[in-house]
Amino acid sequence: MREAVVGIDVGGTRIKSALVTPDGQVLAEAVRPTPDKVGEQLGEVAAKAVVELTARVDEAVDLLAVGVAVPGLVNDVTGIGVWSANLGWRDLDLRGSIAAHVDVPVAIGHDVRSGLLAEHRLGAAREADNVLFVPLGTGLASAILCRGQLVTGSLWTGEIGHIVVVPDGPLCACGQRGCLEALSSAGAIGRRWSEATGLVGDAEEVARRAQAGEPEARRIWQEAIDALAIMVAPVVAAAGTELVLIGGGLVHAGDTLLQPLRTALTARLGGRDDVAVRAAALGDRAGSLGAATIALDLVGR
Repeated sequence: MREAVVGIDVGGTRIKSALVTPDGQVLAEAVRPTPDKVGEQLGEVAAKAVVELTARVDEAVDLLAVGVAVPGLVNDVTGIGVWSANLGWRDLDLRGSIAAHVDVPVAIGHDVRSGLLAEHRLGAAREADNVLFVPLGTGLASAILCRGQLVTGSLWTGEIGHIVVVPDGPLCACGQRGCLEALSSAGAIGRRWSEATGLVGDAEEVARRAQAGEPEARRIWQEAIDALAIMVAPVVAAAGTELVLIGGGLVHAGDTLLQPLRTALTARLGGRDDVAVRAAALGDRAGSLGAATIALDLVGR
């Protein structure tokens, strides 16, 4: 019998889950579309993920815990989802709703902070202790590792996505205009390009077209990178960050993303070139593996 935990990353468009052993071996993974009003179904979603993942393993599984990582404002201690602009909930008892459907301890965490933990233990940040992690997904937030410890203060820690970087810029889901998330998230990049061109495409399509030199794609792509640098530079300077780790599916764009971001960040830092900018090793798996990490921490494994 194999001991393992299930980690579930609840995203705006997809729910990613993983069955992980205490030594970090991934036994099974799954990806499913995020259902409408997912907050009302989280318990059922978690139970289905447990059944699906354990059924994929040839041997019996001793399930130790379930970890669930969510976006927005989340109280890791009480397990309450305080607010999520993308998923549409307020003051949701995440732990309680999931615990009613699974017969093991439940850990609740912020998706980006959990993802940084996974990168630090399993991925691209294993050799770094001063890290800023910014996954570019449907939404956009960040997490900071300082001297090897996660920085957690108020509920708003890491929520850089709803800082206004371009006054009177594009409308954000939170109701403000010009938020970083409305310019630099993967969701915003694809949406802005579709609105400008009338064509259907996501952020990866915009990246391909920008690399090919299409003017509208290049404009939207560069605006996204410039907005990201505007926000990231002061955080790096204030926190003493040595590594900026970019995650999410957009890292597949490679140097089409990373090289202009390095250039823009260097310019914003007054010419400093001592801050590394790299792609996260776990990509869009960081959230599910991060959720598994907080589950393992919960049971002390």
